[in-house]
Amino acid sequence: MPTYDYVCDGCGHAFELFQSMTESTKKTCPKCGKKKLRRLIGAGGAIMFKGSGFYKTDYRSDSYKKSAAADSSSGKGSSGGDAGSGKKKSGGESGST
Repeated sequence: MPTYDYVCDGCGHAFELFQSMTESTKKTCPKCGKKKLRRLIGAGGAIMFKGSGFYKTDYRSDSYKKSAAADSSSGKGSSGGDAGSGKKKSGGESGST
């Protein structure tokens, strides 16, 4: 749900309101009670990443990627059954002779 900026033309009260996109625009000012409230056009609800360390904490490490690749390759060999074992046998036989 986005956050909308509102300002009252009657008293000048400005505030942000967290509301659903399907909700109607608010008309009454919560401070003065007048029906002079209008919604401002803002920059939008962008995600802002502040501070150092964003890239270090939000992406997988190389060691994780390597272990995940090893797990997925070992999983493919067991599901392939004959094809995986056939390649291993033929490679082993040709290497021994």
